[in-house]
Amino acid sequence: MEAAAAEPGNLAGVRHIILVLSGKGGVGKSTISTELALALRHAGKKVGILDVDLCGPSIPRMLGAQGRAVHQCDRGWAPVFLDREQSISLMSVGFLLEKPDEAVVWRGPKKNALIKQFVSDVAWGELDFLVVDTPPGTSDEHMATVEALRPYQPLGALVVTTPQAVSIGDVRRELTFCRKTGLRVMGIVENMSGFTCPHCAECISVFSRGGGEELARLAGVPFLGSVPLDPELTRSLEEGHDFIQEFPGSPAFAALSSIAQKILDATPMCLP
Repeated sequence: MEAAAAEPGNLAGVRHIILVLSGKGGVGKSTISTELALALRHAGKKVGILDVDLCGPSIPRMLGAQGRAVHQCDRGWAPVFLDREQSISLMSVGFLLEKPDEAVVWRGPKKNALIKQFVSDVAWGELDFLVVDTPPGTSDEHMATVEALRPYQPLGALVVTTPQAVSIGDVRRELTFCRKTGLRVMGIVENMSGFTCPHCAECISVFSRGGGEELARLAGVPFLGSVPLDPELTRSLEEGHDFIQEFPGSPAFAALSSIAQKILDATPMCLP
């Protein structure tokens, strides 16, 4: 069935939309979304992050933006800008909660309505990339996000896994979801792939290794890279600092920068 043409609206100035997905919670999907956005920004791109993980909106904390207010403008909601140059912007349900520890206890229709509103009513302006952080699984919220964004022809999905077999199995189901919904898989990222020792920088295998790469091979999709567990990355996310800027010598920095570069290489129509 042919998708209906979209009214350009507030996404008219967004060149590329990337959905970050995983069939399982706890794989560090929000971490990858955050660091990918920062890496693209440091590559000279203008980036937005749309956090549609309604029950676990952690990205505001990861970017040091907790407590910021969302304002109305003539085109809807103005996103929260994280720097003076407005090169990175964010919208999250976390900004709409009266208290940061408040639970979002909503039924499906209300969640789906908010996701559609996030897609249509946030005034992003001109962006090279919009990174969409989704909740785990293949639920109604996933369907609402994909359906709301489909008319805008998203670039595709970046699928996150960890090396363990149970995670690989769940992510295999996520790949099936992408095929059934017609969403192109840009590639797989294996997160928590080893532990980087803070003293000697040696990477030690905590879990098994290579599961994400093998899954990508079997599925016939690109493998974008492995990101190790890194204490400095964890600290940066906890404190809302820019890991990409502060720790260029870290193995996790090299992995994240490489993933961002592969995405840039796959989008030659981007601005130079």
